[in-house]
Amino acid sequence: MFFRPTVESDLDAVLSVTVTDPISWADPERYRRFLDAGSYRPAHTWIAEDADGRMLARAVWWTFPEGDRPLALDCIWVDGSVADRVAVAAALLGAAHRAFPAGALPEYHLFLPPGWRRDPAVAAAVRWRQEAAARAGLGAELERLRYEWTPELPVPADRGLLEFRAEPDDAAFVEVFRRVAVGSLDDDTRRGLERADARAQAEETLADYLRMPGERSWWRLAYTPQGEVAGFAIPSANQGGPVVGYLGVVPEQRGRGLVDDLLGEITRSHAGRGAQRIGADTDFGNAPMAAAFDRAGYRNFGVRLVLSATAH
Repeated sequence: MFFRPTVESDLDAVLSVTVTDPISWADPERYRRFLDAGSYRPAHTWIAEDADGRMLARAVWWTFPEGDRPLALDCIWVDGSVADRVAVAAALLGAAHRAFPAGALPEYHLFLPPGWRRDPAVAAAVRWRQEAAARAGLGAELERLRYEWTPELPVPADRGLLEFRAEPDDAAFVEVFRRVAVGSLDDDTRRGLERADARAQAEETLADYLRMPGERSWWRLAYTPQGEVAGFAIPSANQGGPVVGYLGVVPEQRGRGLVDDLLGEITRSHAGRGAQRIGADTDFGNAPMAAAFDRAGYRNFGVRLVLSATAH
């Protein structure tokens, strides 16, 4: 069996793949759209072929349009004729991982329905992918709850407890990111602090959000009536539309329920621009943030299962 990245002439074969498993996949419409945007690329789409050149497996990675390395595996498919799907998938992922630029292995994100373990078909589709990912070095698992706001839901009222100010100086956000990271329940933040010191982690976070399609002018710092920084609210966007990008309360202001005000500001910001949907994720173990989404009227419509090389 031969493993390789695709080239432009492979496009028709890549688009011919149909995933019948009840999980997320890079369907032809999504693949073309993301290919046009630069988030999918032939070099980040790998296939396995038999001796006759027949495609037996396909893996698709996503990246920022201006990025130079894949950031997340979106979909892996193995033809039903393959006797050992796990072995082929693991070998394909391993070949791609060895060819990608040095650095952390891209995570694998699976988008699943709530309570997915209770559905035998979904659980089975996830199980062999989990095993293949683990063999390829992605053995750590994190579940994130997926939320959404749509216009028929209420827009949280401004309680007047905080003043929200635009701040054009990126350094001001780096400083608040650094402060909020202390004691954070967010898994990505905690893992970032394991790789770098708090300031370097904050600067990396800034760079990530500047690369997202959301406007920098939407960002707000939050202040108490006494003029003290309480936190920040970053409405943002991805290729699917508006999202709750990032929010946080500085340690000395926690315990006052201000997360509701920050989430409310982000929701009002997007709703005021006519958003038809606002997406959001939070870690399954971040109970306070999940409760804030519930209080704000967001719907929990799914689960994001993240498989990575870093222990959670």
